Amino acid sequence: MIVKQDRSENRMREFWIRVDPSIPDEKKKELIKKSSELASAFLVDPSDIDIARENGAKTIVSASERGDILLVDSLRSIKAAKEKNRTVCIRVLVKDKGDERRIISAAESSADYIIAECQNWKIIPLENLIAALHGKAKLMALVSTADECKTVLETLEIGADGIVANTTGIKEIKKMHNIAMEVKTRRSEIESSERITLIPAEVSEVKPIGLGARACVDTCDLLREGEGMLVGCQSSGLFLVEAEVHKTPFVDPRPFRVNAGAIALYILSPGGKTKYLSELKAGDEVLIVDREGRSRNVNVCRVKVEWRPLLLIEAKCQGKTVKTILQNAETIRVMTEDGSISVSELKPGDKVLVHIEEGGRHFGTLVKEERVIER
Repeated sequence: MIVKQDRSENRMREFWIRVDPSIPDEKKKELIKKSSELASAFLVDPSDIDIARENGAKTIVSASERGDILLVDSLRSIKAAKEKNRTVCIRVLVKDKGDERRIISAAESSADYIIAECQNWKIIPLENLIAALHGKAKLMALVSTADECKTVLETLEIGADGIVANTTGIKEIKKMHNIAMEVKTRRSEIESSERITLIPAEVSEVKPIGLGARACVDTCDLLREGEGMLVGCQSSGLFLVEAEVHKTPFVDPRPFRVNAGAIALYILSPGGKTKYLSELKAGDEVLIVDREGRSRNVNVCRVKVEWRPLLLIEAKCQGKTVKTILQNAETIRVMTEDGSISVSELKPGDKVLVHIEEGGRHFGTLVKEERVIER
């Protein structure tokens, strides 16, 4: 069984618009009216609060006490505002390491939002700020172009928590908003993971079968201990093979790799579909699953097919026999409820984790009503 789990609402991006106090009032009104449905907040000068309210601004960030979010200029002001139970934002111009430390200090002082401003987002170590602030305060990046918007929302995979559009151009604002929504949607799809049901199967036979072609699947990500790929001789019974994350006397860890087995094996792919290992190529998406059944999608970097000694593993579960064929090597490990075990140590009676499906496959898609016999 595959169950969808949606965690996307935890990563909603904020989209603020700065209203330049130097532009004419009529242009301010036009800007706010045309973008009020796009913006979650407007950053405005205290003198422009009435204009913002009258033209559709729902949430106002300002240095004025009349704003909804109070903009402050010092760490001391953050503390004073928090004592009054205000939602607080501080704006920091980032030029060097000292400004980075100021941002981190602001987060530690309980600022709710921190607007980071930089003249060139290519040189700012945004990764450091995202890593340091994640979960402590919302990092808002002041950007002037759609390209800058894309950069700050995708940096360090997590991205900034939102952007402040610093432009008077409605077309550019709409471009930025579209990018923010696209990134949010894409991340929602990533974070809406498939939960895979794994159950223990008892090993009944482990038998060397000689030389054969096997596939190493190298990904574009770093896999963790307990993560791997689901592969098997039958699409209805897949074994969880762990990534090469353990150091051994024979080889250093290769945490990007799963030595996935014989090239004719099925592999479970995103969306509950299967592919043959022989079909995988650079750029394809594959499903990474951990022993708890949590899953995520990663891209393939390369697939290496080499001829190696192979091992047939059979196990019994729910009245059926399931099989897989893996390379006969100490570094190949299958998952158990408590950890993982090398195939070189595997013996009848051991319990390994498998994923069981009913029904047949038609070009990789599950057809429950179709009767298929796979031996």
